[in-house]
Amino acid sequence: MATSTDIVAIGSGHNGLVAAAYLAVAGKRVVVLERNAWLGGGVVTRELTVPGFRHDQHSMAHIFIQANPLLANDELGLKSRYGLQYLFPDPPMMSVFEDGATLALYRDRERSCAEIARFSHRDARAFRELSAQAQQLMPMLAASLYTAPAPLGATYAMLDQSREGRELLRLMSMSIHDVICERFEHDRVRAHFARIAGENLVSPDEKATGIGVFVFVGFLEACGFGVPVGGSGALTAALVACIEDHGGQVLAGSEVQRVQVTAGRATGVVTSDGREFTAGEAVIGAVHPHLLGRLIEGLDPAVRAAAEATQFSQAACITVHAALAAPLRFRAGEHVRAVMIELLPDSYEAIRRSFDDLRYGQLCSHPLVGLGSLTMFDPSRVPSGRALAHFWDYVPYHRADGCHWDEAKGAYAERILQHARRFIENLGPQDVIAWHCDSPVDMERTSPSFMHGDLHGIAPTFWQSGSHRPTPDLGQYVVPGVERFYLVGPFQHPGGGVFGAGRATAMRVFEDLRLDFDRQGRA
Repeated sequence: MATSTDIVAIGSGHNGLVAAAYLAVAGKRVVVLERNAWLGGGVVTRELTVPGFRHDQHSMAHIFIQANPLLANDELGLKSRYGLQYLFPDPPMMSVFEDGATLALYRDRERSCAEIARFSHRDARAFRELSAQAQQLMPMLAASLYTAPAPLGATYAMLDQSREGRELLRLMSMSIHDVICERFEHDRVRAHFARIAGENLVSPDEKATGIGVFVFVGFLEACGFGVPVGGSGALTAALVACIEDHGGQVLAGSEVQRVQVTAGRATGVVTSDGREFTAGEAVIGAVHPHLLGRLIEGLDPAVRAAAEATQFSQAACITVHAALAAPLRFRAGEHVRAVMIELLPDSYEAIRRSFDDLRYGQLCSHPLVGLGSLTMFDPSRVPSGRALAHFWDYVPYHRADGCHWDEAKGAYAERILQHARRFIENLGPQDVIAWHCDSPVDMERTSPSFMHGDLHGIAPTFWQSGSHRPTPDLGQYVVPGVERFYLVGPFQHPGGGVFGAGRATAMRVFEDLRLDFDRQGRA
């Protein structure tokens, strides 16, 4: 016998949970189906190494969601009712160079300028101008991230009508490299900002990425880097509590095998174990564009072909999670303390060449290791006196040397740890209680949204952005020819990362169900 409900959501990633939570608050009967034994997709905290050490398996800090009305206005009561708490350490990020030099970015512009001035007074003045420009752009940028994207042609036509708009178009067309070389003269300062932007899984030389520098600086100063108390999964736990508090269900171990479509309308789903869930009003799916045609029979061939042609980032992610006997001690000094710490080579060229290596399926000539040790700020995640470390690096999904990651990931994890020891005093075998490595293949296994180890689902390239993300057909969160089926996930606008982007999907569902989002989508 089928389980009957109003809304069925496929996948418990935070975007799907956000959309489901808004609808549950509006009084709809909601069922969320998750294939894994745990909930949260990329927003999950798990004991990956040894008991008592709670690691953020994927997302670590929640940045862009802070400006989302979901949290900024606490629309669902996640903070006031369901226990979600954030810390905002300062500085949010810091670069540490091989020779021990450091460069931090603070939420306070003048503190950041003072840091940069140690390398170049000219660059400090340039940063002051860049920061001011970023803050001017923030209202427009933030307004565009949490609702459905405007049509690309209309957006460009509007921008082309003013001098300011044309300047923004220019920045949007440039590469990160173009922007930072135009603004900064010192090699270390260029490396610092290039590596920041590289966290979007793109080379600094990728065209149409230059606006990312302004987005990053704008959000860093306006919002900071939110560290969820208890781990990244605290956001998932609050969303699940909200859904259940309003009568919904979130079921683990329930893999959806097929979306049922009747007379051109999504009417439910069937799981791999044969259970049926009928949806009287809508189905929401965190379904990767490469998998859409497998779940929905009879999908328009042109829609399916375009979806399956979407491209992945050349930089796949690999992570090492370490349970530590004691907090990290950096060779550069005790002042190394930030949410995101970049372990950088002494030259900017080394960063660019490492990204070039990835284009050819080769391992980076110089590791691009980033680090978070959030027990610096939230020791509740580990036993007393212990610590966590979360390392990440970029590698090709398909290696030119033919090695498969299942056989090679252990050696690469050791490479990451060995590289990090150049910066950290106490990371020897006696200091690491245990470690866990997720290769790009493991990323893909934990979530179909992370195909090819791409944590953004698909590459954040110009032609896969805005209303064309993942394709022009699917850019408004709906699927042509399949009514009442709605898309969520990192492969939709605004892209990968913790944005709370399911809010935009929920708004689209509310519109079709003739619900008042501003009135009914509030806890």
